[in-house]
Parts: sequence; structure tokens; C-alpha cells
Amino acid sequence: MALTILCVGKAREKFYADAIAEYMKRLSTLMPCAVCEVPDEPEPRQLSDAAVEQVLRTEAARLLARISAHAYLIALCVDAPQPTSEMLAAKIQTLFVSGRSDIVFVLGGSLGLHETVLSRADERMGLSRMTFPHQLARVLLAEQLYRAAKINAGQRYHK
Repeated sequence: MALTILCVGKAREKFYADAIAEYMKRLSTLMPCAVCEVPDEPEPRQLSDAAVEQVLRTEAARLLARISAHAYLIALCVDAPQPTSEMLAAKIQTLFVSGRSDIVFVLGGSLGLHETVLSRADERMGLSRMTFPHQLARVLLAEQLYRAAKINAGQRYHK
């Protein structure tokens, strides 16, 4: 059983990178986990539909190349259902018990995720109705995965 955060771009600010690394280190004591980054495309100067489509398609190809055929893919989307921490823990536990040992959470770049990634996803999940910077969303996801693992291990998690 393994969890992967697959995302577009790097965590550029040190404080975000440090926070992600800390939660992934903590999570790794409970289960195998990894962060996989694919290069982002520069945002076009003019956000025409064609330019946005090209950026999204290029990033999608990079993401899809990193997702195994048997992986259970959860796409993070702003308009998707937002589980509680307990619901996320239960979802992960259910997937592992049912034999889905490779769970991938995918985060798009600044323009989101292309439809090809969304159509490959087994489900969509939101973190909040609020909008967060991409790097902060990665921190939030890493923290919630750690929290879910603590819940599933029956361990106390300080609030």
C-alpha cells in the first residue's frame, strides 16, 4: 500500500517545501508515500482558449505518463465533494482493504487539470471551497493524508 501525491511544478518557496517534506516524513513512518513532480508549462501571455488547451494537454501528458494502469487516481478539483478528515481516512482504508494498494492524488498546475486526466480519475476530491495557492494545497493534502493515516492507525493526532 502506497500513497503518492502527483503534481505539476515544484514547491518553490522553502517554507512550503519544508512543510510538505515534514508531513511526508511523518506519513512515511505509517505507510509508504511519495511526492512526484512533473514540470509545469509556462503560462501563456495571452490566455486564449487554444493556448490554455495546449498548456493543459502538455501537463496532462506528463502526469498520465507517471500513473500506472492499476493506480486508483483521485483528482483534486475545486468543484468536487470535500470529505472530512474521517471520511478521507475511511476512503483510504477501504481502498487498501479492497486491494487497491496504489493510490495517487493528482494536483494540476495553475490552470487546473486537462479533461484527459479528469476522465482517467477514479474520483474527484476537493480540499475546500476556498481557493488556495497550488503549493499550499499540496501542504494541506500532505497534512490530511498524514492525519488520515494516524486515524487509521488508531493513534492520537494533536489538533
